[in-house]
Amino acid sequence: MPETRTGTSVQLAVSVLDLVPRLPGYSDEEALRQAVSLAQHAEKWGYTRYWTAEHHDMPGLACTSPEVLLAHVGAKTERIRLGSGAVLLPHYSPLKVAEWFRLLAALYPGRIDLGLGRAPGGEAHTVMALSGNFLARVAELPKTIASLLELLQDAYEYEGHAVTARPQPQIGPAVWMLGTNKKSAEYAAKFGTGYVFGQFMSERDGVDILAAYRADFTPSALQSAPKTLLAVSVICAGTESEAAHWVQVLDETARQTGWGSFRSISGTPHSVHKQLKDMQCEYANDEFLIVCPIPDYAARLECYRLLAEALRGVAAFDGA
Repeated sequence: MPETRTGTSVQLAVSVLDLVPRLPGYSDEEALRQAVSLAQHAEKWGYTRYWTAEHHDMPGLACTSPEVLLAHVGAKTERIRLGSGAVLLPHYSPLKVAEWFRLLAALYPGRIDLGLGRAPGGEAHTVMALSGNFLARVAELPKTIASLLELLQDAYEYEGHAVTARPQPQIGPAVWMLGTNKKSAEYAAKFGTGYVFGQFMSERDGVDILAAYRADFTPSALQSAPKTLLAVSVICAGTESEAAHWVQVLDETARQTGWGSFRSISGTPHSVHKQLKDMQCEYANDEFLIVCPIPDYAARLECYRLLAEALRGVAAFDGA
């Protein structure tokens, strides 16, 4: 759903962010099958991208390796862009990340996004088991980002010797920084990458952060102008009462588990559409990355279908 502008009319561009939830009573295998199904339906319904997140040792989430899942999803889809939301860069060698995503870009030309994050992605002992001293690695992140971008441009040297991340696709991955605060936006502006603000999991509204990113953006060989995505949580249902039901379910789950709940836009397709259009104006945003937290696979898929129908103004969709 590309953005178009005619006077004051704006058609919203929307994409999918999939946390790959393993819902109670289901296996990890089923969670991954649902991820593929969501990507296939998102492609059919006109979503721009399918992105998946990275988490470690979290019982309710099934994706620890976005690069592996995206390789599989790519083989099951044809056109939709595929990306990480995000690869947690402090854990990894920049060479290995460049190799992963250049390989994906060679397999699926013109379809790959490399989203980078700086969060730990798990509890303290899991993070230590994954990569050691995480705080030290975060402190080195500017150097790590610079090395990764050099590798993606065939301009990296190690101790004076050229090192190439292979394969070398004709169309490389598009690079995005993800975050919920000013620091990630500063990195995106400094290194000339796209920026994704995680509005649904941030205590800040992010308007000032996106504005600062645009103002401070430095053009790079990878990207000549600032580009933004706004990641939002959406609960879209056929009726207001059904949407309110899912909001109540999520709030109750948050109370029982002690986990925080996402800030969600909720309502009927018409209501959600209006709220997103209002946010489009408020944030001057290019595109929305939609995460649906509904803890029911069928209802989650219906949420995305209804949203696509509302945004495209189509009277009816084939729900198959």
